[in-house]
Amino acid sequence: MVILIPPSEGKARIKKPIEKRFGETDYFLMKEVKHVIRLLSLIGDEELRSIYGTSLEKARIYHRQNQDALNSRIWFAIERYTGVVYEHINWLEMSDHAKEFMEKYVLIFSGLFGMVTPKTLIPDYKLKMNVLALQHHWNPILTDLLAEEDMVIDLLPQVHRKAYTAGPNVTAIEFSVITKGKRTAAGHYGKAVKGEFIRYIAENNITSVDDFGGFSYDGFEWDGSMFIKLNS
Repeated sequence: MVILIPPSEGKARIKKPIEKRFGETDYFLMKEVKHVIRLLSLIGDEELRSIYGTSLEKARIYHRQNQDALNSRIWFAIERYTGVVYEHINWLEMSDHAKEFMEKYVLIFSGLFGMVTPKTLIPDYKLKMNVLALQHHWNPILTDLLAEEDMVIDLLPQVHRKAYTAGPNVTAIEFSVITKGKRTAAGHYGKAVKGEFIRYIAENNITSVDDFGGFSYDGFEWDGSMFIKLNS
């Protein structure tokens, strides 16, 4: 079993990263990462703003950072990522057995690295999955890797789901809100509950969809196929 979760656009500033450089690690998708870095070298200034979604000045900084990823110092992925989902996972306050569960079963999707475990050592970077056709680059690679699993629990947003092709072993979990009989995706407001759910799974060693019913948060309840919140 594996559980797929999204990265976060924001990254924490690590004051004292490990001195080792990412290119010196034995990351199992290093060949594919180097291919992405080569793609980055083909980008001109006129494309940078749209790719990074910021000013040209900031885009150039992010771009240089990504291009230099192999030579950059590293830290644990789970502590690099910030944002609502990761605030609610609250890794640093997790029990040891929950951290072990996360490392064994959780995979974080990434535009630059493909997918990493919580304790994978990665450099700082900024690269979305939906630029430079990265979804198509990673799709056959991640699809083959995930096809080997007996069960895949998908907690990814749609943009990251395009980076692999779901097989019969995949169960995609949705978080929805029903207002006046109309169901809509929880979107940004579902990030907190998603983080809490990931934490719940890890702390309780949940390895079956049948056990999701024990979780509830902020009005979200498991209905047997998805998490639903009823608004009056």
